[in-house]
Amino acid sequence: MCGRFVQYEGMAIFIEELSPQIELFSGYDAQPIDRYNVAPSTRVQVLHTLEDGLHIDAVKWGWAPFWAKGKRPDPINARVETVTTGKFFKQLWPNRRAIVPSEGWYEWVKDPDDPKKKQPYFIRLKSRRPMFFGALAQVNPGLEPHEGDGFVIITAASDQGMVDIHDRRPLVLTREHANEWLDPGITQSRAEEIANELCQPTEEFEWFPVGKAVGNVRNQGPELIEPDRSAQVPHHEGDCCDPHQGKQK
Repeated sequence: MCGRFVQYEGMAIFIEELSPQIELFSGYDAQPIDRYNVAPSTRVQVLHTLEDGLHIDAVKWGWAPFWAKGKRPDPINARVETVTTGKFFKQLWPNRRAIVPSEGWYEWVKDPDDPKKKQPYFIRLKSRRPMFFGALAQVNPGLEPHEGDGFVIITAASDQGMVDIHDRRPLVLTREHANEWLDPGITQSRAEEIANELCQPTEEFEWFPVGKAVGNVRNQGPELIEPDRSAQVPHHEGDCCDPHQGKQK
């Protein structure tokens, strides 16, 4: 998974999609977030659970344990194959689970004839509905950001078809599994099962080339996720959208 995604609906829309029975938080409404080019190290709206219930916080995308700080940039993703057993994320797994609501993410595909050229793609659910990335987050209580706060998105191996776009993809959970993921009473074995086995299948997604303006983090706006009708797209096997229609073939 490359390091860009979108988050443009209002939090009320995401919460309604996730769990309609959740009472909306004071101050959260359908006002659009309008972020079409979320980049690492920026603060992102994240859902997580504490003892007193569900919380929404703006958390920095990227996290590292204190002993790894400064050695390299904080990782933004965590591979599902190692996140449950490795020592790097031991401080977060399994009790600091979180959900990052989104409408899709970007990947860059190398031109087979010129590896220096890359074509960005936008990937979303065929239903066009919000999606929920499984994540791990450290969020210290209080109104002020804490130096150790941050989150990582869990990534899984891409299935046949999407592998032509990228070999990794975010752990995208259904509404039901996202609610389980946020449940503080979930067992570690069930959390591992969700992470390892219950990512939404490739068949639920569509993808198409978009303009290269998304490569500049300063660029924002809905035009970034519009199909690029002029893109010279190399042939790939597997499901893909028609770039001129934005519809699944």
